[in-house]
Amino acid sequence: MGFLQLLVVAVLASEHRVAGAAEVFGNSSEGLIEFSVGKFRYFELNRPFPEEAILHDISSNVTFLIFQIHSQYQNTTVSFSPIWNRTCTLDQLSNLCFGRLPIHDNVSSGLQTLLSNSSETGTASGLVFILRPEQSTCTWYLGTSGIQPVQNMAILLSYSERDPVPGGCNLEFDLDIDPNIYLEYNFFETTIKFAPANLGYARGVDPPPCDAGTDQDSRWRLQYDVYQYFLPENDLTEEMLLKHLQRMVSVPQVKASALKVVTLTANDKTSVSFSSLPGQGVIYNVIVWDPFLNTSAAYIPAHTYACSFEAGEGSCASLGRVSSKVFFTLFALLGFFICFFGHRFWKTELFFIGFIIMGFFFYILITRLTPIKYDVNLILTAVTGSVGGMFLVAVWWRFGILSICMLCVGLVLGFLISSVTFFTPLGNLKIFHDDGVFWVTFSCIAILIPVVFMGCLRILNILTCGVIGSYSVVLAIDSYWSTSLSYITLNVLKRALNKDFHRAFTNVPFQTNDFIILAVWGMLAVSGITLQIRRERGRPFFPPHPYKLWKQERERRVTNILDPSYHIPPLRERLYGRLTQIKGLFQKEQPAGERTPLLL
Repeated sequence: MGFLQLLVVAVLASEHRVAGAAEVFGNSSEGLIEFSVGKFRYFELNRPFPEEAILHDISSNVTFLIFQIHSQYQNTTVSFSPIWNRTCTLDQLSNLCFGRLPIHDNVSSGLQTLLSNSSETGTASGLVFILRPEQSTCTWYLGTSGIQPVQNMAILLSYSERDPVPGGCNLEFDLDIDPNIYLEYNFFETTIKFAPANLGYARGVDPPPCDAGTDQDSRWRLQYDVYQYFLPENDLTEEMLLKHLQRMVSVPQVKASALKVVTLTANDKTSVSFSSLPGQGVIYNVIVWDPFLNTSAAYIPAHTYACSFEAGEGSCASLGRVSSKVFFTLFALLGFFICFFGHRFWKTELFFIGFIIMGFFFYILITRLTPIKYDVNLILTAVTGSVGGMFLVAVWWRFGILSICMLCVGLVLGFLISSVTFFTPLGNLKIFHDDGVFWVTFSCIAILIPVVFMGCLRILNILTCGVIGSYSVVLAIDSYWSTSLSYITLNVLKRALNKDFHRAFTNVPFQTNDFIILAVWGMLAVSGITLQIRRERGRPFFPPHPYKLWKQERERRVTNILDPSYHIPPLRERLYGRLTQIKGLFQKEQPAGERTPLLL
């Protein structure tokens, strides 16, 4: 490389250092980010400008440090070694393409290869720094490969030799000591994984062996508490996430702010599943606890919204489908009518109940057996549910068996009550993670409801109208404004559709808007039940058998000649006469005149 080219590179690099220092809050000179233990730092990373971070004056009683950096959805990289930017060529020097390492003749050779065991990339990334004796300064490097600038929040935490080392016995992931929590999600469940921890040790001492034994002097005595923290509902802003992440980084803050879901021992698999909540921000963290020394350390928290900020269809900004809004709005209108008038309009209520039963089972069947799209599935479900509703009405009209109809009504109410039961913390008990136990218990609760109310069928029917009809309004509200109450039935549907959902914890947030919608649900249900009970006083419990009424009316018309309807021909003759008239329209007109001989 010629002298002129080296000069251009040196000038452009010096320009970058000045620009980088102006962009990062709290930077020292020449683009360095200075950190202090336990203090949060906000700064911005740009793709062409990796940054160097440094910590001075490390206390001698600190054995290891954990650095973590967080962003909302764009990946950032933290590395022990310097980070180069993308491939630099002489034609790109005018765009400030540079590297922080000394300039060599092969400056255009490309991106420096980062060793997998020396760097971590993600939206929640971090490293463990095992300090050497007498070490008082620590340096590392930060960067991003994204096109857009990334707003980050970072913090450095210190631990002593008595504290367990998160990820110190890692055998699954890339880093030698990996304090990160790895998160995967789909529509049904979100799974977090982390590496086992090791016992703490002093500076300059070899770490305890991970698999030398399983006694109380080894890492097998450690326990892991898994915590879950919900962000405010319907808030996808970056500021809100970074603000609440501050409550999930250190041990005291995590214990004070988050919900402890489960405690794992060293014999358990370091993997936990949760029900996915699309559009709802959730932060997960793990606290490793040494019961012998009563010391703890926190892993690096991971967060998710169970949706993508970059995808077009199904992104976090457009979760509510138009088909869902139309379906549940029409369903809610019918349910609102049933809530207040269902018992009076008995056949309309039967259609509503039959629609729910047939639509629910058909949706499960077609989703598990076919790969058709959601919108088509919803249309087919609506059609099949309508058929099921008309079938139940037809059964009542022809046979008039009240017990069969009320069994269907009671099972729908029992299904909702059973779903509410498992929506509570009772549903997260370990025994109910077994599918057999869950479905048997669920079915028993659902069947118990019609059995208990067998002696007062009218009360059962009015209760079902009020509770089920008002809950349909809740489902419609959820399609426009997310609420946790929809997961009462959605969790059951997920378990029926996905074979792995049994292992998921089904916690959901319950915040201000949920209390408001719960109050609306309760108000509608109580109002509908009270109105129908007062209106039905002194009336027959149920309408008579429609087919018998029709037969009696037909016989009455046949025997009563004074009834004007007596002179109306039977339906068969009327249809035949109508067909004859229509047939005559297509026949040729006969010529006028005499056609037969006259009779004497």
